[in-house]
Amino acid sequence: MDFKKQLKEGLVSQNPVTVQLLGMCSTMAITTSLFNGIGMGLSVLVILTLSNIFISALRKVIPDKIRIACFIVVIATFVTVVDLCLQAYLPDLAENLGVFIPLIVVNCIILGRAESFCYKNGVAASAVDGVCQGLGYTWVLIVMCVVRELLGKGTFGGGILGGGEGVTIFPSHFAAMGVALPVGGFLVLACVIAAMQYFLNKPKKAAEEKEEVAK
Repeated sequence: MDFKKQLKEGLVSQNPVTVQLLGMCSTMAITTSLFNGIGMGLSVLVILTLSNIFISALRKVIPDKIRIACFIVVIATFVTVVDLCLQAYLPDLAENLGVFIPLIVVNCIILGRAESFCYKNGVAASAVDGVCQGLGYTWVLIVMCVVRELLGKGTFGGGILGGGEGVTIFPSHFAAMGVALPVGGFLVLACVIAAMQYFLNKPKKAAEEKEEVAK
């Protein structure tokens, strides 16, 4: 287990959203306020980590032919627990996220990590993978929430600060309201992915240019 490598992969080089392009529906749908982004990100992190741990612990007894069905049963159990906890303790968040919490059961990030990583690795490594991938997913949500809320509404910290309305940065009539609409989610996500790809490819291009100069 290499914690630094797994953390780098989760946050940057194998980020579930900007590199693997998983979990796109919820990423674009709920990123309209900081409260939603943090809530959804932490929910996925908890479910992903616990699912990874249990699937890894049971990997030697799960029949290969029905592994996907078993994965879904495990994931659905933790999704139900998280959903009920949100309804009990954070009803506003549960209402805002709506159907996207139950849909975590079939979220490509959760199933993808179960199939590609924790079904083949030990419990400790799988737990770290769940935390790192969950953090990678969460930071993308937070960035998108901040950008869309700021540009689309002129506020920051919606659902958390300012009595739930967020702190006003500039008057709402100056805001680009389209950014807060579904089309804005596509545009902001595209910009985040483009920035990440530029960041990841820049060292490769620099190395290629050095090789060309050396020749």
